Amino acid sequence: MSDPNIGRLLAKRYQLQELIGTGAMGRVYRAKDILLGGVPVAIKFLALSIQNEKMRLQDRFEREAKTCALLGQRSIHIVRVMDYGVDEYNTPFYVMEYLQGKSLSYVIRKQHLTVPRFLSMLRQISMGLQCAHDGIPVEGTLCPIIHRDIKPSNMLVMQDPSFGELAKILDFGIAKLLQSDGDRTNYYLGTLAYSSPEQMEGKELDNRADIYSLGVMMFEMLTSKMPIVAPTHSFGAWYKAHHYQQPRTFAEVAPKLQIPSLVENLVMSCLAKTPSSRPQSMSEILKVLISLEQEYGTNKTRQDIKEETEAPTLIAKFEQKTHQLSPAFLSNDEIIQQVTWPKNKPIADIVFSHPIRGNNEILPALWVMLPSEEIQKRSICTRYNQFLFITSPHPVLLWISIIYNRKHGAKWLPYYLDLKTNPGQEIARLLGQAGYYRLLFFTREAPNRCTHILLSTIAPAQRERLQQWLTMSKTLVSAADPQMSKSLLKNEYEKIKPQILAKLESIDTDSPFDLSG
Repeated sequence: MSDPNIGRLLAKRYQLQELIGTGAMGRVYRAKDILLGGVPVAIKFLALSIQNEKMRLQDRFEREAKTCALLGQRSIHIVRVMDYGVDEYNTPFYVMEYLQGKSLSYVIRKQHLTVPRFLSMLRQISMGLQCAHDGIPVEGTLCPIIHRDIKPSNMLVMQDPSFGELAKILDFGIAKLLQSDGDRTNYYLGTLAYSSPEQMEGKELDNRADIYSLGVMMFEMLTSKMPIVAPTHSFGAWYKAHHYQQPRTFAEVAPKLQIPSLVENLVMSCLAKTPSSRPQSMSEILKVLISLEQEYGTNKTRQDIKEETEAPTLIAKFEQKTHQLSPAFLSNDEIIQQVTWPKNKPIADIVFSHPIRGNNEILPALWVMLPSEEIQKRSICTRYNQFLFITSPHPVLLWISIIYNRKHGAKWLPYYLDLKTNPGQEIARLLGQAGYYRLLFFTREAPNRCTHILLSTIAPAQRERLQQWLTMSKTLVSAADPQMSKSLLKNEYEKIKPQILAKLESIDTDSPFDLSG
């Protein structure tokens, strides 16, 4: 039987195209946002109906939706909620970013994770949970968010053009919202195999309930098996199992696996029956994970790195592109002859963006002033770029460029674009259209003349995102000073720097190639 929702226009904006997921908490459709020119989105209809008399529930839904939307803007490891509403059948829905990936449950059904891959993925998930547990300000009040349904099927694993494997958490706040429905007061929501003892008792939960569920999932990620097994799939059987059954050991379920003792200790501590015996915060878990990753996280073969980063493909694209650029593509000599350091810019270590003109075309460029020695260190280098975007409280784009070689390491060149200003919108548009930009280097010692130029290409997926973000920004309303968004982006930037650096260090080359992000 065909789905009557296919082709339906929701909220006069979202056209439903395909059912892509179903579960106890609702149905998920791929749709396109007509208002933004057909940008793909994912829409989740929740498994509850808000009747007109249940205004309290509708208010709660709106609060939960706003909180989830804010949360997704603060962490790259949480799927972003971009819109929400209630349809004509009184069914609430979320509009989320559409991401192509696989659920973690699919990944670990295929095979258990290696320790390095486990540590990388778990650190990302933990960073998302830490952001939620720490809380976000909503109407002047700090609101911690407990997920309540941590399990592999609520984790999305995707291949990001910049980071390789990226993990994101789905469905924040939905379990609590459904439990608030008056029709479901005697209905258990959550997933029995992953629920903490206190969740089974119906107690008020805190972050340590998520930590227990995370422990169950960690065990499964490493072994493809469950640490606790109930004799039957009933509430009573799982209640007894979580309260009284001791978790199975790694040696018991997977004797051939070589799991570091520190990893095993971490997992087992999360599975403690009483909340006070578990790690008390995600910060504690992250400290352990970071130290473990330093010891075990780089133990990947060169073939693993090739498969994850697709570096050979990216380099091949760059080599091909250099021979297929448009007639408007300026040579380095032409640029050096025409550009001079602007008089209104200080003679200092700074980065700014300003377009350059070439053969009737305006081209994006990043202008960089550094000491001469610093520029010479990386005259032959790998180039890499990445873009981060935040919609609220003010639409701002963080444009990150890195020049790297093995001997001297990375030089980070971040620059913020305010996408509510004409100059910011113009640069974002040029980056998306051109698919490349020039890095123009000036020395502090001889500041007037450009001494070195590098080309950095932008991956097709990044170009598409830039165009989507630019379109989206034109419809957004600023709720605060841009500096607040810049501060949030800076925090996210500092979190992902180790990932970027690890990727660059893993690529055994000091060649003058470009890894587009």
